Amino acid sequence: MTRAFQLVDVFHDQPYSGNPLAVVFDATDLDTDQMQTITRWLNLSETTFLLPPTTEQADYRVRIFTLDREMPFAGHPTIGTCHAWLAAGNTPRNPQQIIQECGAGLVPIRRVDDRLAFAAPALLRGGAVDEATAHEVAQFLRIDRAEIIDIQWADNGPGWIAVLLASAEAVLALEPHGEHHRRLDLGVVGPYAPGHSTAVEVRAFFSDPNGRVLEDPVTGSLNASVAQWLLASGRIKAPYVAAQGTRLGRRGRVYISQDSHSAVWVAGSATSLFAGTVL
Repeated sequence: MTRAFQLVDVFHDQPYSGNPLAVVFDATDLDTDQMQTITRWLNLSETTFLLPPTTEQADYRVRIFTLDREMPFAGHPTIGTCHAWLAAGNTPRNPQQIIQECGAGLVPIRRVDDRLAFAAPALLRGGAVDEATAHEVAQFLRIDRAEIIDIQWADNGPGWIAVLLASAEAVLALEPHGEHHRRLDLGVVGPYAPGHSTAVEVRAFFSDPNGRVLEDPVTGSLNASVAQWLLASGRIKAPYVAAQGTRLGRRGRVYISQDSHSAVWVAGSATSLFAGTVL
């Protein structure tokens, strides 16, 4: 059968400056192997597949795939899939929010001005990273261990380790190794000086099944967990804007806020740039 798809630019400052996502509609008849095969062929960091929800609380269900695995949750696929679902003419049960069902459970999404925002999910793993891992990370980044201001688990699905450096300039200067001997999902963040248009610079590195290290243009899940960490530790105040993708020639922008219940919300722009049919 044929089915519709959209290519969505997510977390962009202007079109073609964010992180692309493929969204495939009406995926009920596709099995896991077929979804993974389509994702590998498209060769984007993630592809999502829309399905009917299994609970009456949700508006839709999504399965999220990277080039080598299915993910319970990821940020730019959440924003991009919700945008595509709305752009296709769908209407949420509750006009105040959209409820996404995914492997991590139910994720509420709000419209905030001309952006979409998701509630940052609870961490699956947090807390201190052991020193052996901290030294491994420093070696991978080609910096001294002493340059790492702090390092924590910040895993909300992908497996992130978050690293804090002294400045955004230090983050931008990183020239990490192009390969790593084991799976790596690493986020690095550093602050800009007061008065800058963005509060922090973020970079995300992950390894593929062959050990090759890639850099993600803009990463919602990492920005969500980093925000939870920085806000809880008092290192930053919300609202703030994070920049990502600068070294890749992108202008990713992630908007962080915190509500009266201390929940962290992650917002970004999304635009459908291509649409068509999967044959």
